[in-house]
This record gives sequence, structure tokens and C-alpha cells, in this order.
Amino acid sequence: MNTRAYWLLRYSGFAVVGIAALVNPPHQPHEQLFRALQIACFTVAGLALLGWLVVDERRQYRRRGLPIVLGALAVAAGLAGVTSGGGQSLVAFAAVAAVAAGAETEWPEAIAVVAAGILPIWVVGPLVGSPLGTVAGYPLLIAATLSLGRNRRSYRVQAEQAAALVAQYERLRAEQRRADVLDERTRIAREIHDVLAHSLGALGIQIQAAKAVLTDHGDVDRAVEVLSTAQRMAADGLTETRRAVHALRVDSLPLRDELAEVVETHRQRYQVPVAFESAGAARPLPPDASLALLRTVQEALVNAAKHAPGEPIAVRLVYGQGDVSLTVVNHLNGAQAAVGDSSGNRDTRPERDTRSPGDTSGDHDSGGAGDSSGAGDTGSARQPSSAGGYGLTGMRERLLLLNGTLLAGPRDAEWAVTAELPLASVGMTAGSPPAAPGAAAR
Repeated sequence: MNTRAYWLLRYSGFAVVGIAALVNPPHQPHEQLFRALQIACFTVAGLALLGWLVVDERRQYRRRGLPIVLGALAVAAGLAGVTSGGGQSLVAFAAVAAVAAGAETEWPEAIAVVAAGILPIWVVGPLVGSPLGTVAGYPLLIAATLSLGRNRRSYRVQAEQAAALVAQYERLRAEQRRADVLDERTRIAREIHDVLAHSLGALGIQIQAAKAVLTDHGDVDRAVEVLSTAQRMAADGLTETRRAVHALRVDSLPLRDELAEVVETHRQRYQVPVAFESAGAARPLPPDASLALLRTVQEALVNAAKHAPGEPIAVRLVYGQGDVSLTVVNHLNGAQAAVGDSSGNRDTRPERDTRSPGDTSGDHDSGGAGDSSGAGDTGSARQPSSAGGYGLTGMRERLLLLNGTLLAGPRDAEWAVTAELPLASVGMTAGSPPAAPGAAAR
């Protein structure tokens, strides 16, 4: 739309100058010479304007063609400026050419166009006796309009750069929104998975116990008691699920109190000795750090109930100078402790990612909770299935988000799960660390 308006103004101005030349012909003493010069200049200027229109429409010719047509227009308009009468007004198109050259071409080409408009005035003007105002004033006008063109070019470049920055900013905002959505979805998915893995794993143990009581002993009262416990656990699981949906948005108890409550609940449900110990000066932790350690304990306790039923468990929370660590240790039953080679030698070094404490999808033996009927079964209890559970993976991701570590593996006749968080990273950080690799792929 702007281009059409510009061209309407140019051709309207060209027509007005032509009418003025007809109404006000050149004066003596060079009337015939000036008339012929004006006709030639008008012809060249008209062709130059037509060429300018062509290179505007055919963008592939603009880079080389525009300086040529602007130079021709400047020469014709400058030469007409040394004449008299109405045709002298054509010099205004030399200024138009200078503005366009300053705005649309590089410095050398713009200077060449301006020189093409000024030189005819300086060369022909003195020969035909043009006044000083013509010889000095018109070149000054043409040179001044060049600065207007350069300013226009500068504004256009700034506008283009601003538009590019705005577009880049919008793209970055869109990417950031997408990353935030993915992070939030991953966080909520991890919360819900951890709660379900814990709750459903515990429910599975209770249901299997009720089944055993009915089939092996026919004790209906005891089975009803176990099922009542399972019902309470289901209600607790729903509460935990709601809490997970709103994770990190509500106040919670101090970590030491939360762990003590989890330990006591596990002790009552499974009737096993669970010791809890806290060492070091307790300090407040961010909600995400407390939640990561709490979920680690819950996963480790359910795993212990599944694979070492009835064995004592010890939970130890230690606040150090530069970190906070949490260890859950449970004794292995006889079949589990026998895992190793026939000579009795066993690798007792802690292993990373060797089992999935919260996996209830078949990552351990197929005999169900507490089945330790053979060494082969217990061997599989130490290795995650290819079907893959995400209990340990989820815990590791939680800790990685806080620059922490998770270590799980056998230690003598015990199985130990150790989580460590550096206080420098869990201490009051302003933003969320980047998502752990693979977190969004879950």
C-alpha cells in the first residue's frame, strides 16, 4: 500500500512539473536551447521513473538496476535545473533520487547518485549564465536530501532489527512456555507415580497377606483385619495423591517429623522393627528437597517389605556441614544373603541403579511380595526387569534435580539405599535446576 502511494505521488509530481513547464516556458536569451533541454530532460526523467518502477517490481534486478535509474533521474533533473521557466522545477526529482539512493543503496552508490545530480549544474550552469542561487543552492539541496535518505535507512534498519528481536523474543517465550509445561507435567507425573508406586505396592502386600490368611489358615477374622488395613491404606493413598497434585504448594511438617511419622506408620502396618535416628543440627530444607528425601524413604520401606519381610530396618537422617544424607538399611533374609557365586564370594560393593525400590510391575521375582523360595528368584530380586519400573529412576531424577545422588546396593548381609543432597544446591536456590536427562521421556 505504501509503495503504491509513493508511486502515485511521484507520477503526480512529474505531471505537475510538466504542466508548469508548458504554462511557463523558458525565457530569453536561451529560450530554444532551454526548451530542447527541458524536453530531453523530461524524456529521460520519465524513462528513469519507468525503470525505477520496473526494478521495484522485479526484485532480482533491484540491487544493480536501482543505482542506474536513480543516477539517470538525478542527471536529467539536475540538468533541467539550470534552465529557466517551469521546467526548472524538475530539479526536485534530483532531490527525490538522492533521498531514495540514501535510503535504498550503500554509501558509494548513494554518493554517485548525488554527484550525478550536482555535476550537471556545476558544469552547464556557468556556461548558460545560471545565477549563483542555482549553481550553489540546488547542489546544497540535493546533498542535504541525501542525509534524509540515510536517516530513513537507519530508521528502517532499526525497525527491522526491532521486529527481528521481537520475533526472537516471542519464539523464546514460546519455547520457555513449552519447557515449563513439560517440566510441570514431568514433575506431576513423577509425584503421582511415586505415590501410586508406594500405595499400590503396600496394597499388594496386604491383599496377598489376606489371600494367604484365607487360603492357608481359613482365618476370616484375621483376613478382615488385613483387608481393613488395606482399606485404610487406600484412603491414605488417595490423600497422598491429592497432595502430590498440589506438591510443593502447601506447607509441610519438618523433615524429621515427616520421616518419624512414615517410620511409625510402616512399623504398625507390617509389624516389623523400624529404627529411626537423626543426627546433626536440623535445619529447614526447601519443599522439593524434603519431598525427595521423604519419597526415597517411602520407596525403600515398601521395597524392604516386599523383598525382606519381617527383617529389621534402620533409617538414619544426618545433617552434615555441607550436605544432608539419608540412609535406609534392611537386613537380607537367608535366600537373599546367599546371592553370589558357589564359593560364597559376593560382590559387596554398593551398586548404582541395581534395583527399583518402588517398581511394582515385575522388576523383581514373580512370586509376589516376600517370595524368597529360591536363589534364582532372589537373584532376580536384585535385578530390574526389562519391563522397567521407575521407582529408583524417579528417586534418582528427584535428587539429580537438586544435584544430589542416590546409591543402592548390598552391604554385607544388608541392603542399603543412601541419598545425599548438598546443602549448597538445595539451599535457597532462586530457580529450578534444568530437568534431568530423560525426565521428559517418561
